[in-house]
Amino acid sequence: MKPFDEYVAQAEQAHGHICAGQILGLRMALYGVRLLGLDDPAGKDRKRLVTFVEIDRCATDALTLVTGCRVGKRSLKFRDFGKVAATFCDLGENRAVRVVARESSKDRARELYPEIDDRNQQQMRAYRDMTDQDLFDHQWVRVRIAAEDLPGFKAPRVLCQACGEGINFRREVVEDGRTLCRACAGERYYEPL
Repeated sequence: MKPFDEYVAQAEQAHGHICAGQILGLRMALYGVRLLGLDDPAGKDRKRLVTFVEIDRCATDALTLVTGCRVGKRSLKFRDFGKVAATFCDLGENRAVRVVARESSKDRARELYPEIDDRNQQQMRAYRDMTDQDLFDHQWVRVRIAAEDLPGFKAPRVLCQACGEGINFRREVVEDGRTLCRACAGERYYEPL
């Protein structure tokens, strides 16, 4: 693992600024991989780790720096629960730990550094100094990851019988005997013009 300040510098560069969410994300990831006993999650242990994140905010960008998990590598999974939480899955040992930021951490930041008026600066300072137990709750969990959701999965590419677009990783839907992409099956997030 790298020194914390090196992660902070990388987070600032990758995210475009440093903020309390970045500090919290770094600390969360470091705590999660430490609980799993992974020494080098972005290096030698990279093929063992899959991470589920539950929010699309600053903390997620920081978390990827520690874990090495990326959407494009199929090792970062996003579940839009709106929670500052992540589940770290060790594929090698078939175990997982879910780490969630404690609501009390913001209040604790105000208690620790009342002299800092700027809330972001106050939280950044506190989140660096607070113990893992003050910042996070954790729970050992079971995560069943389907083969098609694992990094490195290979499957035949199929074509949607409605739009003709290719579909990877068994994401097709069969409706009334027709193979459809999820968009043509009604899960479209966009509206064609």
